[in-house]
Amino acid sequence: MAFNIIEEVSSRHLHILWTNGDSVTSKNMVMMYACNSMLNHWWDKVTVIIWGAPQKLIFEDDSVWAEMKIAEMAGVEFSACASCAANLNMTERLEAEGIEVIRWGEKLSLLMQNGRHVLSI
Repeated sequence: MAFNIIEEVSSRHLHILWTNGDSVTSKNMVMMYACNSMLNHWWDKVTVIIWGAPQKLIFEDDSVWAEMKIAEMAGVEFSACASCAANLNMTERLEAEGIEVIRWGEKLSLLMQNGRHVLSI
């Protein structure tokens, strides 16, 4: 799912940087917008980058997990920050659920430096 060079990222690919550990915001903004973006064809591709607190939230709040699964069924892709996962001891758990865990720092910087679409929550 992650890109190797910036040219691989389409101008109609939205990356949502999800850092907010609040379940209300997670369900009513991150998951709702990501899912509706795919269902309504607002974007060709949506990738949610799970960074920090949400890595724990998805396993602590069943309703957030359920919303995430609905978003996946709509075509939303999820990827987690490897450094955050290591710091939170979440790497194995995320990978066991099929969530890609990679180093996002440089890739996120490239997205922003090259004018790609990043929504930060």
